[in-house]
Amino acid sequence: MSESVEAFRSRAEVWLRDNASHAPRDYGAICPPHLIDAGKAWQIRLHAAGFTGIHWPVEHGGQGLTSTHTATWIELCALHGVPPVLNMVGLVLAGGSIMKFGTPEQQSQHLLQSLAAEHVWCQLFSEPGAGSDLGGLSTKAELDGDTFVINGQKVWCSGGRYSNWGILMARTNFDAPKHEGISFFLCPMDTPGIEVRPLKQMTGESEFDEVFFTDVHLPATSLLGPLHGGWGVGMAVLTSERGHIGASVIGLERRLESMAALGNNRELNPIERDRLAQLLSRGHAFKAMGKRQGPEASTAASLMKLGITEMMFDTAMLRGDLSGAAAMLEGSDALGMLSAPGGRIAGGTSQVQRNIIGERLLGLPREPKPTQEKK
Repeated sequence: MSESVEAFRSRAEVWLRDNASHAPRDYGAICPPHLIDAGKAWQIRLHAAGFTGIHWPVEHGGQGLTSTHTATWIELCALHGVPPVLNMVGLVLAGGSIMKFGTPEQQSQHLLQSLAAEHVWCQLFSEPGAGSDLGGLSTKAELDGDTFVINGQKVWCSGGRYSNWGILMARTNFDAPKHEGISFFLCPMDTPGIEVRPLKQMTGESEFDEVFFTDVHLPATSLLGPLHGGWGVGMAVLTSERGHIGASVIGLERRLESMAALGNNRELNPIERDRLAQLLSRGHAFKAMGKRQGPEASTAASLMKLGITEMMFDTAMLRGDLSGAAAMLEGSDALGMLSAPGGRIAGGTSQVQRNIIGERLLGLPREPKPTQEKK
C-alpha cells in the first residue's frame, strides 16, 4: 500500500532532524555556483535515503507517491532550512519534461541519473532578444542528415558553468509562425562549440551565465518531443517551474517576520509605519493565497509570483529609505536594492505574469501584437 502523507511526514521529519546538519543553506530553486559541491553531496544523501523523485513513478527511480507528498517534503525542508532538491531545473524542468515527452531511451539515460546527481542540468531558453517573448528566440537548429547544427546565444542561464546537461529550445523552422517552429533538445554541455561565460551583474556577483553555440552538432536523438513542437514542451515545464517557486509558504512567513522586525529599535514616522503596514498586509494575503494554491501548479501561480516579487522590491526600497544615505554606499541594504530589480525578471517577468493573469485568469482580450510592415 502507498505510504500515507501523515506517515511520510513523520518519517521525513525524523530523517531531517538527524541529517539537516549535512545540508548547505536553503538556497531556493537554483543552486549557486559556489555551493554546487555541497548541493550535489546533499542530493546524493537524499537519494540514498529515498527522498528524491518523491512523486515520480517507481520505474523511473522515484518513490511512486503523490504531489501532496512532494509538497510536504518541500514544506519540511523549508522548516529545517535545507534545500529540498539539488536544483529545480534538473528535478522539475528537465525531469518533468523527460518523463512526459521523452522516449524510453531518453528516460533510461537521464531520469535515474538526475535523481542521483550524476546529471546536473541548466536551462537554455532566454536570449538577449527573446527573454520575455520566448517565442521570438532566434537560436537555430538546422537538420543535416541525422544531426542538428546549433548556432546562437542564450543568456540568464542558471548553473551553466557547473552543469553537464542542458535543456535547449531552438528554432527549427523559420517559415512557420514563431511558436510553431521551435524544437526542444537535451544538450550535453561538453559538446564542442559550446562556450559558457559568467555574466557579471550590477551587484558585483555572477550568479548567471551566457552560453554561445557555434556549429554545435547534436544527434537527432537529442530531440525531446515532436519536431517543431518544442513550444508545447517548454510551456508545460515552465508552468511547473512557477508552481514550484510559489509552493513554500514557509519562506514567505520568514520574510514577513524579517519585514515586521524593521520596526524594532527605530522610531518610524507615520508614513514609514504606513508603508510597512501595507507591505505586511500584502504579505499575509499572499500567504493565504499560497495555502489555497495546493501542491499542483497552475496559472494562478502567476498571482503569487507577481505579488511576492513586487512586495519584495518595495521592501528592499523601504529598507534603503530607513537606512538613509548609508544604504547607498555598501552593506546588506545596498545589496538588497541592487538585487531587487532582478526579481522582476527571474522566473517569468512581471509583465508576462500580468499578461497571464489578465488573459488566462480574468478572460481579458489578448494583448495586441504590433504588425510588421512588409518590405
